[in-house]
Amino acid sequence: MDSLQGHLLIAMPSLDESFFERSVIYICEHNDKGAMGVMINRPTNIVIDELLEQIGLAKKAQLSLSLEESVVLGGPVDTDRGFVLHTPQSIWVNSEPVSEFCMLTTSRDVLNALGTEESPKQFIVALGYAGWSKNQLEEELAENTWLTIEATPELVFNQDYDQLWTQATKQLGFDIWQISSQVGHS
Repeated sequence: MDSLQGHLLIAMPSLDESFFERSVIYICEHNDKGAMGVMINRPTNIVIDELLEQIGLAKKAQLSLSLEESVVLGGPVDTDRGFVLHTPQSIWVNSEPVSEFCMLTTSRDVLNALGTEESPKQFIVALGYAGWSKNQLEEELAENTWLTIEATPELVFNQDYDQLWTQATKQLGFDIWQISSQVGHS
């Protein structure tokens, strides 16, 4: 299978009543060792300003804009660890390009810059990530657990959390509720 890095995983309706119900996950890494992604549509009750204060990084005098956006729950793995998806900037300590329009940074320096003039233009702050071991994601795709589409900046950065799952499924050209989660064999 080709790498799904830079794509979105869209949860099938069969995942209702599970951790991943109606989730949209941005795949940051996918190779022969497994996959890693960040769920981008599950807001927490913590806003970025509060998170920065909690970890001792808030410098209110430097802030040029409010950081009232919610921190998202990126997945069930390492929920005490922060991840920042953001528009490209090559100045952060632990940054990896994911696509032409997005990078993933795990260092505190990007958090310290949020809300200042050095801040990335667009960003998502997530706690935790979703991970798959070798061949696990491929098996889940074969079982019709996920749909995939190529990610766009509009879908990753500019969507209402409550509407992202619906907006992403519309990109596929059909109503997701009309498809069956059952696999048929002939």
